[in-house]
Amino acid sequence: MRLKFQLDDLQVFCIAARKASFAAAATELGMSPAFVSKRIAILEKDLGVSLFHRAARRVTVTEDGERVYASAQQIFEGVDHMGEAVAGGRLDPRGVLRVTTSFRLGRMHIGPILSLLAQQHPDLDITLDAVDRRVDLISENVDLDVRIAEVDEPHLVAHRLAPSTRILCAAPSYLARHGPPGSIAELSQHECLVLRDRNQAFGVWQLSGPQGPEKVKVRGRLSSNNAEIVRGWASDGHGILLQARWDVADDLRAGRLIPLLPACTQPADIWAASTVRLSQSAKVRVCVRFLQQHLASGPFALSEPLSG
Repeated sequence: MRLKFQLDDLQVFCIAARKASFAAAATELGMSPAFVSKRIAILEKDLGVSLFHRAARRVTVTEDGERVYASAQQIFEGVDHMGEAVAGGRLDPRGVLRVTTSFRLGRMHIGPILSLLAQQHPDLDITLDAVDRRVDLISENVDLDVRIAEVDEPHLVAHRLAPSTRILCAAPSYLARHGPPGSIAELSQHECLVLRDRNQAFGVWQLSGPQGPEKVKVRGRLSSNNAEIVRGWASDGHGILLQARWDVADDLRAGRLIPLLPACTQPADIWAASTVRLSQSAKVRVCVRFLQQHLASGPFALSEPLSG
């Protein structure tokens, strides 16, 4: 089978698939909906498959479309690697590198790793802003936003830095008074410490357990937008906490917190969002690779000592 298509058309398809709308994709790309529809029709003809189920106001990806979407991500990743191979030996990182991340992740891991990066690359001027909100990379002139969530903005490029999970835990004093939950559904009957996270729905916890993904609406007398405050409340026995395993590693080792429902976790991989591909910016490329290396091993790696 001989395929012949434009990478630009594949990119148009991927954005339309994420948006579930040709009109929304057209707005994102600065094109007309008719032009988006035309480019996708050409791609469908070249591939010999139907990529979308079309309705009046919404489109949904077909099974063939889902396979094409997955393959497209590998294609774009391969293009990035090719660009890195060509540019990597010629371009040294230099200039201002602005990074944003959450407070505790920045203090414990990203900040110290960027210190090592600055030692190795003296031509880089690095700024790290710790913010517990989603930033607008374009308007705020940010090179990398490091977050504990997938990058869902279609106009940004996602770089997976490290795997991680969120777990449930509570202090021995809380468990002595209330006992542990026996299931995800029972969490609704407990005092839960709700983190107003910049990337999570407030008061709704979605976990993957033996029965697959489950959602539960939780409540509690205490909530905060600061992970350190919520973790402290958990240690004081105020309720059940859902937090990244690396974030509570010291508390688990010391016995201040006890893991609950060990088979029930929530994905919490570390991602970085950028406005450019790695092949387009030496400073972004070097920073992403450096973060991937040092979050995996070394003194500032994510610590996940317990499996439950």
